[in-house]
Amino acid sequence: MAEETYDAVIVGAGFGGIYQLYRLRKLGLKCLVIDQAGGVGGTWYWNLYPGAMSDTESYVYRYSFDKEDLSTYPWPEHYVKQPEVLRYLNHVVDKHDLRKDMRFDTQLLGANWDDSSQSWKISTSSSDKSIVAKYLVTCLGLLSKQNIPDIPGLDSFSGEMYHTAKWPKGVTLEGKRVGVIGSGSTGVQVITEIGSKVKSLTCFQRHPQYSVPSGDAKVTAEERKEINENYDEIWERVRNSITAFGFEESKISYHSVSPEGRERIFQENWDKGNGFRFMFGTFNDITIDEEANEGACDFIRRKIDEIVKDPEKARKLKPYDVYARRPLCDGNASNGQKYFEQFNRDNVDIVDLKETPIQQVEARGVRTSDGSLHEIDLLILATGFDAVEGNYTRMAIHGRDGLSLQEAWSDGPTSALGIFVPSFPNFHMVNGAKGPFTNQPPAIEVEVDFVTETIERAEKAGTRLVEVLPEGEQRWAQLCEELAAGSLFHKGTENWIFGANIPGKKKCLRFYFGGMGGYLSELKKCQENNYPGFRPFTQEAVAAAS
Repeated sequence: MAEETYDAVIVGAGFGGIYQLYRLRKLGLKCLVIDQAGGVGGTWYWNLYPGAMSDTESYVYRYSFDKEDLSTYPWPEHYVKQPEVLRYLNHVVDKHDLRKDMRFDTQLLGANWDDSSQSWKISTSSSDKSIVAKYLVTCLGLLSKQNIPDIPGLDSFSGEMYHTAKWPKGVTLEGKRVGVIGSGSTGVQVITEIGSKVKSLTCFQRHPQYSVPSGDAKVTAEERKEINENYDEIWERVRNSITAFGFEESKISYHSVSPEGRERIFQENWDKGNGFRFMFGTFNDITIDEEANEGACDFIRRKIDEIVKDPEKARKLKPYDVYARRPLCDGNASNGQKYFEQFNRDNVDIVDLKETPIQQVEARGVRTSDGSLHEIDLLILATGFDAVEGNYTRMAIHGRDGLSLQEAWSDGPTSALGIFVPSFPNFHMVNGAKGPFTNQPPAIEVEVDFVTETIERAEKAGTRLVEVLPEGEQRWAQLCEELAAGSLFHKGTENWIFGANIPGKKKCLRFYFGGMGGYLSELKKCQENNYPGFRPFTQEAVAAAS
């Protein structure tokens, strides 16, 4: 069979794959990016649902490596919307002439490590040719494989039905009775966006959310000028922070402030907006101290009571669990819409699925356990993703001795540094299991830089082999567990962060909770200590160890 040969094959053309191609080409390596989509964008190619946007400030939801782009590329509002993210990524690809090394409508079918040639043998959906590459880098994204809920009768629905992660173009919502299943980040954005447009909206809520305003608004010329003048300082703050969101994280304890002071700080951050700001910009112990956490919860519950006029709707919307899920904020507030305010509309109702679970979907709508049939014309599944390892389950990746990635992860997905897996040489994951729980573009840049520097080290050493040993993975897994144990996120494990949103999925820790600054420190330590827990890089070290 004919073969194509590359130094590196990169899977995924989102934020990670684009930057990885840019960096490896700078090393002089021959690279190929493949993606099953019809163009660049990753998750932003597929997620076309109403209200889709990043809930990160626009000035840090981008690459930092291109200084010219940082100061000149336009972003009109504080949060970039899906079409703007897609335009930006296409702009970066074209500016740096990356498209010629990309192959779209191409799915990775299988990748097998060959010890004799120390290379990966790769098969794809778009060619009969086998692809051979020294290095395989997967940039699949955390949130890509859609989660279709296992609801009886879902296929019997006679109306329109769409998952938010596969939203088609040209969908009309006006004048229709719409149902939304799910109230996570996507559900909140969808509900905020469409409440004023549809004939009726029934929200099937699985978990009430501690959502706060987004603070979205137009960016003034003065704001843009100030950001441009301070970009170096901003990126330094991002890289030394916990969340990498760009705002000033709090250094004060909830317990060090009077009740009146706490109320003032909560209100100030509510007014500024952003879920991560409210969780990490108010007090430094919201995620580790139960009393501080409950203080934030109580404030948000009181806001719901204040905003939502119908007491029964307000009751259903108020959460009482620990505030330890991914922090949410309203959708696109620059158009004047907010989340909890939607439930003051006569055409918007809420069904609490803990009280009346969905019994089945029928041709005309959704029937709940109290016997009610909620008739709808269009059903939106805002049910999230099979996060982190979901995309890997549909790829046949085999390392040494034919070991599959699924077998290696039989006890749950894991890695060293969120990047490397034992028995899978020259295999690198960007956004892999046990990577940093932070704003993604800065984390992606950090991981890609480390992958690139590691490959460069192997190339210069002559071994051209990068492989972590089991002890390297175990050391990282232990560190991740220790960090999570001190966090209330570990207490609120019934969410996608721990895999609880997918029936039958292994519940385990999937992230590093040490923050961006901590993660960078661990990467630096790894390099300075000559990659402990890895096979030796240099030919001399290999000979000495054998």
